[in-house]
Amino acid sequence: MQLNMAGNGRDRVDIPEANGRLDVAGAGATVTVGAHVGGGGALSAHEALAVVLQIRAGELCVLLWRRALPPCEGEWALPGGRLGADEDLGASIRRQLAQKVDVRDVNHLEQLETRSEPGRDPQRRTLATAYLGLVPAHIDPVVPDDTGWHPTAALPPMAFDHAAIVRSGRRRLRSKLSYTNVGFALAPPEFTMSELSGYYRAALGHDVAATNLRRVLLRRGQIEETGRSVPSGRSGGRPAALFRFRARELEVTDAFAVLRPPG
Repeated sequence: MQLNMAGNGRDRVDIPEANGRLDVAGAGATVTVGAHVGGGGALSAHEALAVVLQIRAGELCVLLWRRALPPCEGEWALPGGRLGADEDLGASIRRQLAQKVDVRDVNHLEQLETRSEPGRDPQRRTLATAYLGLVPAHIDPVVPDDTGWHPTAALPPMAFDHAAIVRSGRRRLRSKLSYTNVGFALAPPEFTMSELSGYYRAALGHDVAATNLRRVLLRRGQIEETGRSVPSGRSGGRPAALFRFRARELEVTDAFAVLRPPG
């Protein structure tokens, strides 16, 4: 599966289909050596982190794992780890994600930000490049026992600066829902407008009327009808039409659009 990398909005990276289980904390996690920091001569390391988001039970959730060792023992952290000596950032984040989630389930991946605050890691100077990944709502990925999904609106105690990185990922998603078709990475291949408005509501944090969303996304050419429908429920009514996103990769459809809360 090809995943979009939006460091420049155009690059793409192929995610391998093998779900490797590499030990980042072991010998494979080679620290990359950078320039001397300050006057102390400490060497810097670089890590890749992933903010993996999914709509689960009507809430925007993030994938986190619980640290077993200090520093920040018992706190929750983003999937990731240090770059290997022979890795670039793209290769590293693919390897790190493969530890926690089947990377075939990630529909979209893009570079989010780099953090370089000197004190963000109490053990050594560590730069972190974060990525945003999106998993569609109809998939329930298998994750390890130390890993789970947490609502972004109610994060548990978080290690390092990872809570701030999660909030950055949420802001990026909300922004891109306004001017791109990135909703394809949150939704199943086919959906009703009621279902899609629920995904947008969870991601944006405010109400989204299905009729308004349908009009906007059709006008922007993001979605189209499949010609199929969902049968009526017990309460009767018209069958609900099924829609799909026209493209399953990132496109800018309205560069200046903003999806605002009602009122």
